[in-house]
Amino acid sequence: MSSDDGSSKKVSRKPRYSRFTQQELPACKPILTPALVIGILMCLGIIFIPIGLLALSASENVVEVVDRYDDVCIPSTDQKVGFIKDPATNKTCIRSFTIPKKMRKPVYVYYQLDNFYQNHRRYVKSRSDRQLWNPKAESSTTPCDPEGQTSDGKPIVPCGLIAWSLFNDTYMLSKNDAALQINKKDIAWRSDRTHKFGSNIYPKNFQNGTLIGGAKLDESIPLSQQEDLMVWMRTSALPTFRKLYGKIETDLEANEKITVTIQNNYNTYSFNGRKKLVISTATWIGGKNDFIGKMYMAVGGTSIVLGVIFSLLYVFKPRPLGDPSYLSWNKSPTLD
Repeated sequence: MSSDDGSSKKVSRKPRYSRFTQQELPACKPILTPALVIGILMCLGIIFIPIGLLALSASENVVEVVDRYDDVCIPSTDQKVGFIKDPATNKTCIRSFTIPKKMRKPVYVYYQLDNFYQNHRRYVKSRSDRQLWNPKAESSTTPCDPEGQTSDGKPIVPCGLIAWSLFNDTYMLSKNDAALQINKKDIAWRSDRTHKFGSNIYPKNFQNGTLIGGAKLDESIPLSQQEDLMVWMRTSALPTFRKLYGKIETDLEANEKITVTIQNNYNTYSFNGRKKLVISTATWIGGKNDFIGKMYMAVGGTSIVLGVIFSLLYVFKPRPLGDPSYLSWNKSPTLD
């Protein structure tokens, strides 16, 4: 049987012309002439090198004292793990150091751990953010195994390996036989205090098992005020990291002798980790960090060198530039 009229036209499948589909809408399409490239490279160098110098200068103005103590605060090099795990041993350690330059308040006290992989996948996932904030989610401990529940099935708050391994070394600083107060308020992020840790969530069944991981928590204080825990639970991306322990709100003068009484409780000997006490000031760039300044100077210096090389090539071996009117976006669209 024939079609309706036999003379119907065949429908064309060719798409309709559109400036959108043909990528012909108005847009910035700069032509990278030699002069433009050389100018961009020179501007990068002129901008980046001063920024790098400022960053290096700020880093040099940071006064920092670093004292490793895990290797000296233990009596025997053969029985390190046994010593640190024995609750009956006296783990008090006295250290002293001299302030090299005047440290203006606030002076930040950090603990530094080396060879501690907080970024391990199972370690990072072993926490329950719902439980930390929502009182109705106390039993939400599935992600926290094996530190989700006690042996009799009661939920642990806060649960998980991160909270279980909370750092528990303590520091008491003094100068001239007078104690230096360490302020531990506002050492955690404000977003953690107000949005991630609930003011009506209290620790329960924490560190009550046979295997104790780290510090214990006061069950009468809500998690929103347990700032040591908040600082610790912001896991680090690198195996060497520092975490804020507190702040000293007084100036420390040059050549003053500081005495530190350390309770060496935290077990880093099982995995060949290292512990350091860090006392540091801060500038607009933060703590001592030469990397940012050096990188800015390296990029700026490389840009200047490339700009000079391209300038010499442009002067002594110029190449004719093609007519930009032949570029596709400068042509008038033609319709078939």
